[in-house]
Amino acid sequence: MIEARHLRVLRAVATTGSFSAAGRELGCTQPAVSQQMKALESSAGTPLLIRTGREMRLTEAGEALVRHASGILAGLTAAEEEVAAIAGLRAGRVRLVSFPSGSSTLVPGALAALRAAHPGTRVSLVEAEPPRSVDLLRDGDCDIALAFRYGTAGGEWDDLVVRPLLTDRLVGLVAEGHRLADAEAVDIGELADEPWIAGCPRCRRQLVEVCEESGFTPRIDFATDDYPAVVGLVGAGLGVAVLPELAVESVRPRGTRTVTVEPAVEREIVALTLPDLARVPAVAATLDQLCLAAAR
Repeated sequence: MIEARHLRVLRAVATTGSFSAAGRELGCTQPAVSQQMKALESSAGTPLLIRTGREMRLTEAGEALVRHASGILAGLTAAEEEVAAIAGLRAGRVRLVSFPSGSSTLVPGALAALRAAHPGTRVSLVEAEPPRSVDLLRDGDCDIALAFRYGTAGGEWDDLVVRPLLTDRLVGLVAEGHRLADAEAVDIGELADEPWIAGCPRCRRQLVEVCEESGFTPRIDFATDDYPAVVGLVGAGLGVAVLPELAVESVRPRGTRTVTVEPAVEREIVALTLPDLARVPAVAATLDQLCLAAAR
């Protein structure tokens, strides 16, 4: 196998005309240059240099290798500089996937802080709800996934690095003129006869489970992943909803009131990445900023 260090020595010999002069240029001894040239010729399987008097001359194979050496070494130098820039956070990219309410609340502050601290780091953002977002991470289509889960399902993320961000409580959403609009807290059973507007599929399943534990099955008239649409439907008096506080914060809940719902239901918001990616400086810096944004 031809090594880059051997190519550097060959190019120095071709430029200076002797082993001793090449050694002075490279900062090594003449025997070291001779040894590396022997190793290179062994790898190439053919002589690369011939001695003519006091100088060394390239063979045809040697001339071919020197021609390619410049491009190879230039490319290697560029690669080393790029890797050094990424390692030093002067460059790099992070592919982030987030669920919508996280995109509008946690992500903007985190990315603004990241850009201020490391302007060379680029972050792309696409939206997906879990478990799709987690699948994208495992498939190599993103570097960080913002996700959530209700409860702590054992083993769900055991193969991933999990950075907890915050605990998000579900709150009830009713129209301003609703009979429970001024209540401080509402038992979810008090909403058993109401029409419901449900959110994303995972939130929808959680809603049904919570209601059934309280002794009723919710009548879901509308289902939408769009939180502003949920707020609009509730505000128009078409039903009630239970939404995460983060989702309510991400929209302007015109015409609605939020009420505390009992029993309390919470979801865990986390940032996920793969163990190898967690060691990449740009990914680690983005995770840190997401944690700080959640703390704020």
